Amino acid sequence: MANLSFALAGGQPPLSAGNTGSGIQPRQWQSQLVQLMRARLVKARPGGQDVLIHAGPGAGKTLGALLGFQRLHQEGRLERFLVFCHRSSIALQWQDAASRLGLRLERWDPELGLNPLAAGQGWQGLVLSYQSAARHRPRLEAAWNDPWLTPGASPAEGSCGGRWLAIADEVHHLGIDPEEPEAAAWGHAFSRFTETAALRLGLTGTPFRADNLAFCAARRERLRQGDEVVERITPDLSVEPRRLIAAGDVRPLEFRFQDGWVEHGRAASPEGLQHGDTETSPLSAESRESWRARNLRRAIRLGDSSSIALRLLLSARTRLERVRREHPEAGGLVIARDIAHAREVSDLLIEQGDRVHLVHSQDCAAADHLRAFKEGDADWLVSIDMCAEGFDAPRLRVVAYLTTVVTRSRFVQAITRAVRMDAKRAAQEAIPRHPSYVFAPADPLLISYARSWSLSEPYLLRTRPPLAAAAGQGGSPGSLQPLEAIDEEAGAMLRMRGPQLPGFLRRSA
Repeated sequence: MANLSFALAGGQPPLSAGNTGSGIQPRQWQSQLVQLMRARLVKARPGGQDVLIHAGPGAGKTLGALLGFQRLHQEGRLERFLVFCHRSSIALQWQDAASRLGLRLERWDPELGLNPLAAGQGWQGLVLSYQSAARHRPRLEAAWNDPWLTPGASPAEGSCGGRWLAIADEVHHLGIDPEEPEAAAWGHAFSRFTETAALRLGLTGTPFRADNLAFCAARRERLRQGDEVVERITPDLSVEPRRLIAAGDVRPLEFRFQDGWVEHGRAASPEGLQHGDTETSPLSAESRESWRARNLRRAIRLGDSSSIALRLLLSARTRLERVRREHPEAGGLVIARDIAHAREVSDLLIEQGDRVHLVHSQDCAAADHLRAFKEGDADWLVSIDMCAEGFDAPRLRVVAYLTTVVTRSRFVQAITRAVRMDAKRAAQEAIPRHPSYVFAPADPLLISYARSWSLSEPYLLRTRPPLAAAAGQGGSPGSLQPLEAIDEEAGAMLRMRGPQLPGFLRRSA
């Protein structure tokens, strides 16, 4: 039988170490998570209130966290739970997952009139956005700490949940700034509100930040590196993407980096008596940071003389057509720079005969378009910032990254939209699964992130991180995957394969 996120068993078998009683068979790492949460509750220790889980898309973080609460609730160790997430749209995914386990998870948002706390009992958990928690923290605290909301409670018995669990989804958003605690509003609100939680569970696919700040629900350790004392954040439990790939739980990724020469013009004289000169810079080989950034800004323009973006998009279209020969429902995603840029990309794809949905934060119909794309209503989804995290569409097989945002977290979150599978496809494909493809300009930073996307490494907090460390943030020399030039002339497409798999799992390209 296909190995997907969970194996669904018929009926209601008896509860055991590997069975939840809801017909869902946990993965090994999810059983380890339950044991870890139980140990932290039974044997308290300094910093033991926080548990950090690193697992990529498709690992089953949502159901894993809910299974942990369900088991500990059945054991009488936890009473209630709160889920905090960075987007309101993600709340629906949490509610759907909770319903599969027979848990009642209610949405809390005073601005929409959603306040299940006022109704009292009947639910086990609440889900709310980080923004709502920060904006309405006093109101939430007053309601959550009402002792009468716990069945059979008296005012002397304390809060609504008694021993309760706080779950932070994509917890790396909850930055902590010791110099300006009020500036990091989301992290500050979460920290203050969850002080009374018995356990805080942080979930993330990218356990690091570009600004070198720590984040909530993560324990820090001090250590010395040479002459420097740094702090390290290491997940308590890490499920590396390469492990999920080898198990067949998610797809591997193959990268196609479009290289080329970028032309920059010098300004003419103020009198306008002469034309400005031009200089060219190799996209993949540029070592000067200011020029690297300039190159990328030019490279993503469809009308630039280098034609890098145009060639990239056309190559991505060709690849999607090839993928559809074995996966007819497959679709593609383009991450654009801004709304104007996204419209240009959409127009180009439409001119080529593709069906396109354009989504952005100012589009009131964005949620409908996302839903329609998931159901197969378009060939391509063009987005700016709405599909980097939390958007799950197993039909995604090609990602074109055409934006100037080059933080490691944003890049990894965007490309891993294409690793998920559904049960239907898993039953049809052998292990390792057929790869998905990422197309991007051959920017040196993006190439460095691609080399280590499937690995998990400690997040080091430095006073002033060296430029090289800030740029790479991961990937040891032994983990680097080689680049292979498909052509030898300037402007070649550079190919990078996925992580090295055991010999019996290798598949010829």
